[in-house]
Amino acid sequence: MLFSGERGCAEPGGGGKSGALKAKRKSGQRSAVSRPPSAVEVVILAGGLSMRMGRDKARLRLGGRTLLAWVRDATRATGWRVRVIQRDLLPRCGPLGGVWTAFRRSRAERLVFLSCDMPFVTAALIRAVAERKGRGVFAHSEEGAGFPFALDRACLPLVEQALAEKRFSLQALARRVAATELRLPRRRQEELRNLNTVEDFARAQTALRAKALARPRDGG
Repeated sequence: MLFSGERGCAEPGGGGKSGALKAKRKSGQRSAVSRPPSAVEVVILAGGLSMRMGRDKARLRLGGRTLLAWVRDATRATGWRVRVIQRDLLPRCGPLGGVWTAFRRSRAERLVFLSCDMPFVTAALIRAVAERKGRGVFAHSEEGAGFPFALDRACLPLVEQALAEKRFSLQALARRVAATELRLPRRRQEELRNLNTVEDFARAQTALRAKALARPRDGG
């Protein structure tokens, strides 16, 4: 899922950080000392406005399950802790608001991010992104850098810099952190599919029905 800048993001103050950023960052630093961080945590971003879809994408049902449930099942299969961000601490900042929120709430040193509208993502892809070397790793589709992507905690100052400059796109963030690319073969491109519009959702329903028809049936 690729985002451009959005209006209404919390205004950074002087020096590139808002008062909220400073206060919350200090609070996060104090709590992080009390308990050692886990190595990896998977984060599902579900706090977007879903403006192009016209309704909350996380709750849309595909094949009897919500889109969020599809993604959550894939993330749980990795064996890592899973966190769902449904409300950004810095609203209307695109995916970067959710990224910043996740780093403030997590103690993990490496976070893997997915959007809630990727019903065909797999645990294998999530693991590949998480385990690829580089402080930042982004899956690449024909549209460029996007979900899923992984960031080390060392990238947090660069995320905050992007927020202060109101540069909210994931492609710009990938360039900023000098991210490693992860490219899938054509046969696996479906794993990167995200559902932004009603038309995207209809195509996903068609694809799911086609899979069901192609699946071998037991018995005779």
